[in-house]
Amino acid sequence: MTREAFPALFRGADGSATTAARWVPHSHRVRNWDHRLFRQVAARHWPGGDRVLPTLSRAADRGALWFAVAAGIAATRRPTARRTALRGVASLALASATVNTLGKGAVRRARPLLDGVPMMRRLHAQPVTTSFPSGHAASAAAFTTGVALESRRWGAAVAPLAAAIAFSRVYTGVHYPGDVLAGAALGVGAAFAVRGLAPTRDQLPAPARPIADAPALRGGKGLVMVANAASGQRTAEPAPGARETAPEPDGAAALRAALPDAEVVLCDPRSDDLTALFEDAAARAKAAGGALGVLGGDGTINAAARTALRHRLPLAVLPGGTRNHFAYDLGIETVEDACRAVAAGEAVAVDLGRFTPGSRSARGAGYFLNTFSLGSYPELVRMRERWAPRIGAWPAGVLAAMRVLRTAGPVQAGLGGRQRPMWQLFVGNCSYRGIGLTPVRRHDLADGLLDVRVVPGGRWPRSRLLTAALTSVVGRSPVHSTARLRRLRITDIPAGIHLAFDGEVAEAPRELLIDKHHEALTVYRPMDRGPY
Repeated sequence: MTREAFPALFRGADGSATTAARWVPHSHRVRNWDHRLFRQVAARHWPGGDRVLPTLSRAADRGALWFAVAAGIAATRRPTARRTALRGVASLALASATVNTLGKGAVRRARPLLDGVPMMRRLHAQPVTTSFPSGHAASAAAFTTGVALESRRWGAAVAPLAAAIAFSRVYTGVHYPGDVLAGAALGVGAAFAVRGLAPTRDQLPAPARPIADAPALRGGKGLVMVANAASGQRTAEPAPGARETAPEPDGAAALRAALPDAEVVLCDPRSDDLTALFEDAAARAKAAGGALGVLGGDGTINAAARTALRHRLPLAVLPGGTRNHFAYDLGIETVEDACRAVAAGEAVAVDLGRFTPGSRSARGAGYFLNTFSLGSYPELVRMRERWAPRIGAWPAGVLAAMRVLRTAGPVQAGLGGRQRPMWQLFVGNCSYRGIGLTPVRRHDLADGLLDVRVVPGGRWPRSRLLTAALTSVVGRSPVHSTARLRRLRITDIPAGIHLAFDGEVAEAPRELLIDKHHEALTVYRPMDRGPY
């Protein structure tokens, strides 16, 4: 086998043949098939193709079309949408980098001759890079495969568009079919390589595996659900002359459809006594031999968990807040997930973090499902909650962080038996998988451990905080430390210092003991993850 035998298959951009052909078995057959199929596509009339396919091909230049699709997926605000869009873009980026740095340099194949391609199909600006492999096909396959690995439904929706773009590269005469197939194979490989680095949800171990007993409430009979009206509003306006009531959360309709016999109690946190509502709902649920339910954000879920613990009731959690950290870590991403578990009686035991004042005259213990913090974060939460009604939650969070960085200072408190300045003390209920100062999620909600992360004060405190934030992508940093503990005692907390737990803020006592209430709470969770 010599390169002279197959000059048309492997040829440099300048027309010179390469030595790559000698490493390809039966390359003359591949060449003949490739050229024959290219001519067949060029000679055939494709109804509607002349108007649609060249436009699609141009739209996919530099991945622009796929970035727009990713933005559209994320804009749906479904629980899996952002994760799906991010995985698709990451897969595309890896495929594009591989094609441009390795693929086109390894085999310098010339572009097809356009003699047989009708003028109306040709692109106005012809590509100047080599032909093998097709970068457009690689990007399309990588994005679609990445999306499908995270969400089969979105993958099925995007796949026809990816196929059309891959075919358009042959249709417009800029690639041979073999270039497109090789690019698509490379794109699929890139998506699986990304999954190897960042596993998809169905690859992760199911969180909170200690199975717990909970009644199967067919149709929701015996479930008393307290729904926070601030978690979403219906679009319908009250009838003229009707008394205005609290708006119904968005998830309440899905709950009523899945569990029609469940009792739904709407609450407005601006005017209702949330503790009293949960106590009343828990009493009715216990009398019916059922369960307490909650639809809302992490703060509302925290209040429900305390009530369920006191009454020894299983808890049904429906995500309805801005972040829904606990529900997502539990494996519940939609209302339907929770309803399926309630109907089947599938539940697990989870830990509760607990903080207890050191003084007996102080109030009793408090609990947290997600995180407890002392230092700069409680002040950030206070500012964010004050500004959010006027400018929105995300802008308020950014402005509050900038304000805290500029004005706040370290907190002096006793930790580990000695007094020390701390910019931030973070305590997570169970071990978070994120590293540094950016914990992301938990895969075990009953490990009996506290995830403790500290940013000490010291010299140049603001610079240390900023450096800690920037170096949180690594496991070790000179400006923050991490530990897994079962209990932690904090002493000599100055007066006026605030603590935060699950998004709520309260004034800190002089002394605190933080520990775990191991496997204290029974929570419904579907044992199967369901289709995504």
